[in-house]
Amino acid sequence: MFRWWNRFAPLLALSIVLGFMPGPAAAQSLPRGITQVSSVEGITEYRLANGLKVLLYPDISKPTAVVNITYLVGSRQENYGETGMAHLLEHLLFKGTPRHANIPGDFNRRGMRFNGTTSLDRTNYFELFQASDDNLKWAIGMEADRMVNSFIAKKDLDSEMTVVRNEYELGENSPYNVLFKRLHSVAFDWHNYGNATIGNRSDIENVRIENLQAFYRTYYQPDNAVLLVAGRFEPARALKWINEAFGAIPAPKRTLPAIWTVEPTQDGERYFTVRRKGDVQVVELAYHVPSSLHDDSDALGFAAAILADTPNGRLHKQLVESGKAVQVFQIGRAALNPGLQIIGAVVKKDQPLDPVRDALVAAVESFYTTPPTKEEVERVRRDAANAIERTLNDHERIGVGMSEVIALGDWRLLFVGRDKLPAITSEQVADVARRYFRRDNRTVGLFIPEDQPQRADIPAAPTLAEVMKDFKPKQETFVAEAFDPSPDNINRRTEHTKVGGVDLSLLQKKTRGQTVNVAISLHWGDEKSLFGKRTVADMTEAMLARGTTRLTRAQLADEFSKLKMSGSPFVFETTRENLIDAIRLAASVMKEPSFPESEFEQLRNQMISRIEAQRNEPSALAGQAISQHFNRYPKGDWRAAMTLDESLAAIRAVTLDEVKAYHKEFYGASLAEISLVGDFDPAAVKSVVADAFGSWKGAPHKPVLRSYFDIPPARLAIDTPDKESASYLTGMTLPMRDDDPDYPALYVANYIFGGGSGMDSRLMRRVRQKEGLSYGAGSSLSVGALDNASSFFISASAAPQNIARLDAAVREELNATLASGFTANELAQAKSAIVQQATQARSQNGSVARQWNGFVYLNRTFDWSKQFEQHIGALSLEQVNAAFRKYINPARMSAAIASDKSKEKKE
Repeated sequence: MFRWWNRFAPLLALSIVLGFMPGPAAAQSLPRGITQVSSVEGITEYRLANGLKVLLYPDISKPTAVVNITYLVGSRQENYGETGMAHLLEHLLFKGTPRHANIPGDFNRRGMRFNGTTSLDRTNYFELFQASDDNLKWAIGMEADRMVNSFIAKKDLDSEMTVVRNEYELGENSPYNVLFKRLHSVAFDWHNYGNATIGNRSDIENVRIENLQAFYRTYYQPDNAVLLVAGRFEPARALKWINEAFGAIPAPKRTLPAIWTVEPTQDGERYFTVRRKGDVQVVELAYHVPSSLHDDSDALGFAAAILADTPNGRLHKQLVESGKAVQVFQIGRAALNPGLQIIGAVVKKDQPLDPVRDALVAAVESFYTTPPTKEEVERVRRDAANAIERTLNDHERIGVGMSEVIALGDWRLLFVGRDKLPAITSEQVADVARRYFRRDNRTVGLFIPEDQPQRADIPAAPTLAEVMKDFKPKQETFVAEAFDPSPDNINRRTEHTKVGGVDLSLLQKKTRGQTVNVAISLHWGDEKSLFGKRTVADMTEAMLARGTTRLTRAQLADEFSKLKMSGSPFVFETTRENLIDAIRLAASVMKEPSFPESEFEQLRNQMISRIEAQRNEPSALAGQAISQHFNRYPKGDWRAAMTLDESLAAIRAVTLDEVKAYHKEFYGASLAEISLVGDFDPAAVKSVVADAFGSWKGAPHKPVLRSYFDIPPARLAIDTPDKESASYLTGMTLPMRDDDPDYPALYVANYIFGGGSGMDSRLMRRVRQKEGLSYGAGSSLSVGALDNASSFFISASAAPQNIARLDAAVREELNATLASGFTANELAQAKSAIVQQATQARSQNGSVARQWNGFVYLNRTFDWSKQFEQHIGALSLEQVNAAFRKYINPARMSAAIASDKSKEKKE
């Protein structure tokens, strides 16, 4: 069926306890021209006369809403010479319409989080925002407007083409990305799935505006789109606005082009090699697999997970634990049409690759001879169920994630696939592995003529009617609380108490799925005791979850899954039912690590591999150069910046005995903060915290503070041969703390210039919107609460031949801003956006738990947030401009540029 759980594994939770508002059609008749089609577990589908499908998913548990529109068009629909066009068109839809001339600016003014994404079979656009009638009506109207009225202008293509080309160049820097693209192009002979969604460079550079306009007019129509509104909203009003905005668009008269290409059965193994500069080795196998609509798809997903999961997968145990590989992975690329199942491994540069390739092939293609155990199948089934459960419990996740299901033709496939999970057996998993993981269906080898080929015929996808014929929607129950995320209410609702050395903060609220978020902060050590221990501290923390005195690493991973714990032992989400056991487990991980020698060597190899992979990366080298320039601490000091080589040497030098000694000397809860936000029993929590942490003593603690240094400016140039994208980094130190009277004004100035207003920032309007030099650019302001060692930085990427222009543009924009100042409109938009985004952050339970830990450590409450927002609201334009001019001085800024010098000279 549809392997949604493989796609949505990063999304998270389903005890179907939804915060539900009155059903859209429950109290009144539908607007004229709208019909109700179906309803499943709180999601209701409607149809407009022009063909638009509408999904409404009301949920009052958070004061946010999301509008997501999915167009059933992706790179699959591109023609010869047009690769990357669907993605390029996605970029142009942010360039505006006659009615919405500055869409990024409107997003910024409303504090909306937004994006657009393009895939094989679909393109989607979404806005996440603070729930209000005004925001929702605007988002609906804007999406309807840009569906048919976007400019798609030649001038915008000219500037955005170079932005997309830079995005392409960024991908070309990565060995993984390059190999992944080549794998598809070799595996597919004819189907467009063989083309990378980003496209071919020459197509990106040369596509005609007329082609883009025709593509837009063909596919961006109501009968080829699905609009989803999820979150806190009134369904009847939403339907009215949708009908007014989208219903006015006439049904298109064109017929969508038919796509008839079917990839033929592969008739022999294929092998290819990519040779480029890099620091790690990667081997990947790819096997053609059926459409996600086919019943075999889920069983294949089980097989891939059982093989390549970390730490329980067979390949992890065989290759990683033996030291032959650093990492194993799997990627399911099944889609509407038959796709690929990819299984791979990462190998250190100095280790032999052929034995790993041969071991991968042997393990995958003999998998069916040793069918999965009941435990292996149950583990995948449980993880899949957890993933869909968490998705359905969070309208922000499902609002965007549903696009993947919509692309298959029917959103209800999400539930069809979930309900078929319990029926998948070990025999089915072994059988599909036998039929698809075969030599002649493998891409990694050469063509070899043979009389008896071992082909794998890919069956046709069943019709949607066949897939849906036995589906019966489940009954839903709805329980949730409409929580007010204001600082006053958070303060009022939170109970603070002391348990041993632990400051415990408890914020009870009724949540969907009875979820609860936990944040644990432990403090120990001081400047003297921590000297020379930075690397051993990092490795000690990384070893905690690799085994305890009672559980192996694999068993720990299973326990996390069984207790529905997502995250780390220090910051995690679980449910009311599992909370007490989850806290005990987290405490056990922290207090009773077993430090297995084999896991320690695995960790060392992985850390070394990650650093070695950065040796030639422009962003890493620019960051290293600038951090060394600003460093004023001796080697070994907790605050000292380390080079890549120093980090590698330190990792290689750390011993397991040092890790054990560090844990014994420092770890403890003598000074700690633990915060819980969600559905829980306070008495039970206090009891388990007292039992697990109350008497656990650690080393004394005193904050290690940084000092402000006035660093002379410098320009640092780093050559990065054979890299298609260059990295640019410039900045300066500032003498400031977050209680400085100028901090709110400088915070807002940075937000407007490049720190938070996205594509509408001063910086992005210049280097991306106007000149098309960079895919991404931004500024950052780092200001602490305990010391005055603050900083302001600007970062961006560009093609090497454009790096000089980028440098000039950044400096010109900075000087122009200092000279003319910000505008009243920019300040008003920034104030509104900052406050709305802060409100959205306070609606996230995990964020509130983490904030409470930080506030309690600093002897603060959410009154600090309230006062900070009040300070921002009271700022005048003169104060913001004065703060920027007072602290930001281009003449004092240092810059690091990592670029292929040979390409710079070709300009």
